[in-house]
Amino acid sequence: MRQIPLGVRLADRAVFGSFLPAHNTEALEHLQRLAGGAAGALTWLCGPPGSGKTHLLQAACAAASEHMRAGYVPLADVAALGVGVLDGLPQMQCLSLDDVDRVAGQLDWERGIFALLREIEESGARLILAAQVPPALLEWALADLGSRCAAAAVFQLRLLGEEEQHAALQLRARLRGLELPDETWHWLRKRFPRDMRTLYQLLDRLDEAALSAQRRLTVPFIREVLRSAQIPAD
Repeated sequence: MRQIPLGVRLADRAVFGSFLPAHNTEALEHLQRLAGGAAGALTWLCGPPGSGKTHLLQAACAAASEHMRAGYVPLADVAALGVGVLDGLPQMQCLSLDDVDRVAGQLDWERGIFALLREIEESGARLILAAQVPPALLEWALADLGSRCAAAAVFQLRLLGEEEQHAALQLRARLRGLELPDETWHWLRKRFPRDMRTLYQLLDRLDEAALSAQRRLTVPFIREVLRSAQIPAD
């Protein structure tokens, strides 16, 4: 894992190469350009949980960190620490703030983010924000911040369909050197919530178990792993 400010760690697998774009190709290509050094002061990603916002934010930071100062801050996790967590972040050349809707409407946080935005714009850096909804649908305490965010490059991410989820999980498994047989996928999708966050977390657990046991991801093996972990699968 890569270490970034505030002790937050980027997941090793949250990279552009493990993101299945499907209907979200435009957002992916935009962030790839930013991470590569293209200009673009403010970008806003929105979409429901599991649509890939965090994956793309972390992937942009991972790619950008190869040649510039980059950072990822999950506001939902650090909001309790206060707006002071933003101190020092203007030095970042590519900064991602996740869960902006968690602090929207709080004047101190909005003033901090607005000041951060102004410094980043003046330095020619990149700021990527993410929330579940577009900026126009948030109740802002600071009208100026709301209007600036509404004028950003806004991308609405869409959830993957069933076939796309299958392809995304196969991609993630393949990058780990795993094979995900079709029968295993069909068994999993009938027994677990069909959101990518849950499916990826499950794959993480199965990956560790398969590596330790030197086993393939067959249905009997998965049943065995889930039973030992006391995870209901039926």
